[in-house]
Amino acid sequence: MNAPASADALLADIGGTNARFALARQDSRTPLLMDSVREFAVADFPSLAHAAQHYLDSSGTSVGTGASALTGVFAVAGRVDGDEARITNHPWVISAQRTAQALGLRSLRLVNDFAAQAMAASLFTQDDVIPIGGATWSPDNGGDKTYAIIGAGTGLGVGGLLRRDGRYYPLQTEGGHVSFAPNTPEEIDILRHLSAEFGRVSNERLVSGMGLVNLHRALSAIAGESPGPLKPEDITARAREGDPRSLRTIDVFCAVFGAAAGDLVLTLGAWDGVFLTGGLVPKLLPTLARSGFRQRFEFKGRFAPVMARVPALAVVHPQPGLLGAAALAQQTP
Repeated sequence: MNAPASADALLADIGGTNARFALARQDSRTPLLMDSVREFAVADFPSLAHAAQHYLDSSGTSVGTGASALTGVFAVAGRVDGDEARITNHPWVISAQRTAQALGLRSLRLVNDFAAQAMAASLFTQDDVIPIGGATWSPDNGGDKTYAIIGAGTGLGVGGLLRRDGRYYPLQTEGGHVSFAPNTPEEIDILRHLSAEFGRVSNERLVSGMGLVNLHRALSAIAGESPGPLKPEDITARAREGDPRSLRTIDVFCAVFGAAAGDLVLTLGAWDGVFLTGGLVPKLLPTLARSGFRQRFEFKGRFAPVMARVPALAVVHPQPGLLGAAALAQQTP
């Protein structure tokens, strides 16, 4: 892959397992160059700078010479504190200044991965999302908008996106760690079991990869059984084979996911829609569509009629993190 000469931003989407890189054109309506996307295991490199340089070297170019890119936007799965970021599930500590110097970049912007996930919504087309329920959405760029973003993957990411006077502003939050609020007798029993294990129970304890495991373990305990050690993929595989407890685990997961997404809409006033992202969403998409997700999403008392009109949109774009980084690059001078 040869980087286009007109590329002018280096992008990265860095998680605890994989690092994804790409190039972007800041002045394009479709800034992310999809054919430039490459993915590497973070464990193969001592630092982010080494991984990024490997990407550039394997592309047969470098930012400062083979392409006109002089800036970078790197989205990282961790807290960004000024010039520095720490990956939550990997030992890399990233300095924007040192990484920019190592790569020959004029500037490098570090952002939380859900700032990028949120900004991706500003570039989505209708082909990039699938509505869950009857409320529909179109990428109308007119007027002010308020969107919510919630993503189930390794953890539960939560953010928002505001459009004001033609400019987009991503909201970075830790909303995945708000307290889980049960709505059924079964969920009260689940909370009781998880509270005995964790003390405080957040939504992330249920709506995430490990949340599937926690839910399965709690449902097994309620039934007086011990399932033994399981991974999230074990539960989804058993569900495909028709195992009743695994199927129930996924049903509860979808219902709680819907309740949390609806609560987020109420909290942010995100009447224009909520985008559902994260690694688990595409894998569970058929189940989400026929599950209790939408019923619990709308089950908000006096606000139920309003919630019925709010789109819930499952993201199927293959690289939303890089797409959002490209959108942020367009805001970089």
